[in-house]
Amino acid sequence: MNILTIAGAPSAGKTAVITHICRLLKEKGEKTAAAKFDALSTTDHLHYQKELGMDAVTGLSDYTCPDHYYVSNLEEVISWGKRIGSDHLFIETAGLCYRCAPHIKGIPALTIIDNLGGLDTPSKMGPMLETADVVALTKVDMVSQAEKEVFIHRIKAVSPKAEIVSVNGLTGTGVARLLRILQTHTQKTEITGSRLRYPMPAAICSYCTGEQRIGQAFQSGNIHKIILPESKEVSHVFPSS
Repeated sequence: MNILTIAGAPSAGKTAVITHICRLLKEKGEKTAAAKFDALSTTDHLHYQKELGMDAVTGLSDYTCPDHYYVSNLEEVISWGKRIGSDHLFIETAGLCYRCAPHIKGIPALTIIDNLGGLDTPSKMGPMLETADVVALTKVDMVSQAEKEVFIHRIKAVSPKAEIVSVNGLTGTGVARLLRILQTHTQKTEITGSRLRYPMPAAICSYCTGEQRIGQAFQSGNIHKIILPESKEVSHVFPSS
């Protein structure tokens, strides 16, 4: 079974791109399945079922970190995909945290980013973009050619090795080329023991376990404090070291 991890910001077009890819694979007689990881609610699995009649499941992290929840359930989801006899399994994440990245060593990694984001968006996406094999650039029909080229330049500055493909999430233009590129990437056949391409952030603090009160007296565990300038003349805030 071929596996693909898909990451990207909310409303970037992840589900639309996956739908177009699955439609092409279905025309070739191949069976596809999708797993969507989200935080509180999603109807994406219903979209896949309605549009393509494909198997789809949803995992909601609820009170736990969505990214940690995702990693903790990878084995189960992939076992499900194999059990139903799927040829291709698409694992889509909510894209809630730019600090994290769902991409796995040995598994093709696709990150979707829309061209309507600010020019600083690529630099803010961190490992989600930095560790991608392929980047699908959506909503390119809504910007000028000059804006598109500048945006692509910003993407390459963050992820110089990734291949960039322009895709129209509404019409599916560019998806055939995207699929051909993804199929050139070899992948592992076993997920157990594989490694993430980038480590998850530290957790286990008092707020992780349900604390809601604000103040140092209520903070414990893995706490990372901001470093502020001592001089009153300095108005900006330095990042944490």
